[in-house]
Amino acid sequence: MTDGAAAKVTIEEFERLAKDGSGFLDIYNFVTEEIGHGRARMRLEFREHHVRSGGTMAGPSMMALADFSAYAALMGAIGPVQMAVTSSLSINFLRRPEAAEMVADARIVKTTRRLAFTEVDLYTAGETSPIAHVTATYAIPKIKA
Repeated sequence: MTDGAAAKVTIEEFERLAKDGSGFLDIYNFVTEEIGHGRARMRLEFREHHVRSGGTMAGPSMMALADFSAYAALMGAIGPVQMAVTSSLSINFLRRPEAAEMVADARIVKTTRRLAFTEVDLYTAGETSPIAHVTATYAIPKIKA
């Protein structure tokens, strides 16, 4: 799905779309580094509330980063569609992450008229070996003309 076409949403448009009044961005403090056509790169800045006992990053924060980056990749492919929603998300934790910033690289694998299938790799910032691999499916609402 990353065929070299231009993104259908800018970072600024995406961030306006993401500020939906839920407070989600205030909790997770995501940084959108890049959005392309069917791909996105996001960063989760380190904050203590993302760390669980034992000094490792919390799974819910990792899942939120993956979900948000997959949503950004989808918006890059189809344009701003606020009501595209996650219909499934599966995460495989590959190793224990350090309590540090995390980076997500998301890509669209395939889209149909009503579904998008994504993959996301999560990394501790500055590392090249993934800490988790995620697959997520999004339901795309029917757009009325």
